[in-house]
Amino acid sequence: MSEQMNMEELLAEAENSMPDIQERTVVEGTVIQVSRDEAYVDIGYKQEIAIPKRELAYPAPESAADVVKVGDKIDVYVVSLGGDNGGMLSKVKADRMVAWKDMEAIKERGEHVQAQVNQVVKGGLVASVNGLRGFIPASQMELHFVKDLSVYVGQTVECEIIEIDVHKQRLVLSRRALLEVERAEKEGEIFSTLEAGSTVRGTVKRIVDYGAFIDIGGVDGLAHISDLAWHRVKHPSDVLEVGQELDVYVKSVDTEAKRISLSVKDTMRDPWLDNAEKYAEGDIIEGKVIKLTDFGAFMEIEPGFDGLIPMGELAEKRIERADEAVHVGDEVKVKVLRIDMKRKRISLSITKAKD
Repeated sequence: MSEQMNMEELLAEAENSMPDIQERTVVEGTVIQVSRDEAYVDIGYKQEIAIPKRELAYPAPESAADVVKVGDKIDVYVVSLGGDNGGMLSKVKADRMVAWKDMEAIKERGEHVQAQVNQVVKGGLVASVNGLRGFIPASQMELHFVKDLSVYVGQTVECEIIEIDVHKQRLVLSRRALLEVERAEKEGEIFSTLEAGSTVRGTVKRIVDYGAFIDIGGVDGLAHISDLAWHRVKHPSDVLEVGQELDVYVKSVDTEAKRISLSVKDTMRDPWLDNAEKYAEGDIIEGKVIKLTDFGAFMEIEPGFDGLIPMGELAEKRIERADEAVHVGDEVKVKVLRIDMKRKRISLSITKAKD
């Protein structure tokens, strides 16, 4: 009987010596065993309790060993005690309780966070911030619309906290807010120093149907499709690609409207001038008639290089229409009458070529 009493007393004493551990509280524990799918932690309870790897970190690691090792002392949240599985702990929830308080303090101080982008969801991106799940709306990722958000998955971006609700565990972030501040600073610097008529180095940032936006030191300028090349361009992507570095000519700077007009072609010599220098007034040349107009006919001197035969130079007799003397496709011999390098025009004559 005394031995039985001694045993009961020992058990009662052991139970009384155990720490008072409550569910839904954070306690410190020691990692005593780690496998691929879980880690066992001693929190001073009557048995070690498992933490599934999904409760060790967010996003869930490939292996529990990627997060903890035997002997580590960690804070854990007591999800449950007892039961068939002996209870459950969560490091993620413990970290989150601390992290949410930290997030509130960071927002209060106006500081920024580093967000690791994990996946694309409807309306934006999901990112991990100090173990918390954050959301970056699509409109808050860049200064302009981004069609394919998947390019950001795997990247770590600096963001500002624009909304936080601990109760709902809602964390909304904005990268655009920081970009706007950065752009404003750079705009002030660029617009105060940039002058029309200068040539600067730029990087193609974005291509649209009507031209290309080119970054010139942190501020974007627009090069219209007509200013991309001396020849006719069907689409800007035919002559430029995103990320390409090139020299651009500053056509105009509108400080008030914050607009910069750029030209790519004006950094290069006009091919027309190179072609024109091959010829001199008085030369007799041959070419093909390519177009008829009310005032004469255009003749192709070289591919992409034309000259005009005025109506009075098409035939020796007076004519009312160009097709009375020539037709499209006709091969004709002409005399170069005048080369106007400034206006980029060449006047030709069929009649004087016969002299």
